[in-house]
Amino acid sequence: MSTLLALDTATEACSVALLHDGKVTSHYEVIPRLHAQKLLPMIKQLLEDAGIALSDVDAIAFGRGPGAFTGVRIAIGVVQGLAFALERPVLPVSNLAVLAQRALREHGATQVAAAIDARMDEVYWGCYRETAGEMRLVGVEAVQSPESSRLPDDASGDWFGAGTGWGYGERINVPLAGQDATLLPHAEDLLALARFAFERGEAIPADQAAPVYLRDKVAQTRAERGL
Repeated sequence: MSTLLALDTATEACSVALLHDGKVTSHYEVIPRLHAQKLLPMIKQLLEDAGIALSDVDAIAFGRGPGAFTGVRIAIGVVQGLAFALERPVLPVSNLAVLAQRALREHGATQVAAAIDARMDEVYWGCYRETAGEMRLVGVEAVQSPESSRLPDDASGDWFGAGTGWGYGERINVPLAGQDATLLPHAEDLLALARFAFERGEAIPADQAAPVYLRDKVAQTRAERGL
């Protein structure tokens, strides 16, 4: 049975998860701006608790964004460093999909509108449906104004809103059966999605690991800000 390691630092939460001998263990903390200091010790402790070495890991999964630019880069850097050293493949997973998977696990939601606060008066947005235990994207992921966010054209039944983007909920014209604006991505759910991807043979070489920011331009010049 495969041993998979998963880690995520794309939002305020920093988390790691491990699948070994069919058992999932994880560690999760909300620690803004401390990800770089905490991530490697968390991985080390998780492996020690499982009684295995890093070399026993078959692949490493990570949250590839969208999310905080610095946080996503931290994950990419750590994953590439570990995977290169071990000569192991990696599994990039969307952080919006991870949110949807967490909403499935914690709320039983099978249709999820995942939204992460993208700052600059925008949200990262993606809609997901459950298929055989896996939350799958319907349509495309995007960064946009809250008012531009919509459910898929073929949407029916109950939808659940998940993620910090729902702090703009009064501006998102989407009917919901429920929502949780406090949800952040959790490596346990990232690991669940990575298992599906690994079984489909979707692992890639470490040098192909890349962030997905969705936003093409991440900063404005002083002139563009009117300064």
